[in-house]
Amino acid sequence: MQIDQPVPDFSLPATGGRTFSLSQSLGQTLVLYFYPRDNTAGCSTEAAEFRDLHPAFRRAGAHVFGISRDGLASHEKFKARLRLPFDLLADTEEAACALFGVIRDKKLYGRPLRGIERSTFVIDAGGLLRHEWRGVRAAGHAAEVLESIRSMKKAR
Repeated sequence: MQIDQPVPDFSLPATGGRTFSLSQSLGQTLVLYFYPRDNTAGCSTEAAEFRDLHPAFRRAGAHVFGISRDGLASHEKFKARLRLPFDLLADTEEAACALFGVIRDKKLYGRPLRGIERSTFVIDAGGLLRHEWRGVRAAGHAAEVLESIRSMKKAR
């Protein structure tokens, strides 16, 4: 996928018994942040920062969604533990991960591992990819994403 190009439609199960569908979410700015795993330190930090800035994202007209390969049961617990005001999407089949190209070979304690590279994508109301961040550090990232959305809105 390239910046300023349409994002192909996809659907994923979401917390709260819902289903997220890109085509049904058109008309609003979307923040899709991919994270490696529920209940890990970095992922908890990132989710908490998106949570704390959620009112500002909403004022900017953006809807936030977190995506990982964890199942819905894990997502529901993670969401409840951190009191997240946004849905988490379960990509257990790696469909969205493949679409956005976020699966990478990594090393954990010297052992090879295939997992999600922490990445975030902003999709505008027309379904075009406007911003992407790859290999980000969790701390401070949500504020950077919010600022890019504010700048995007000012540029209109």
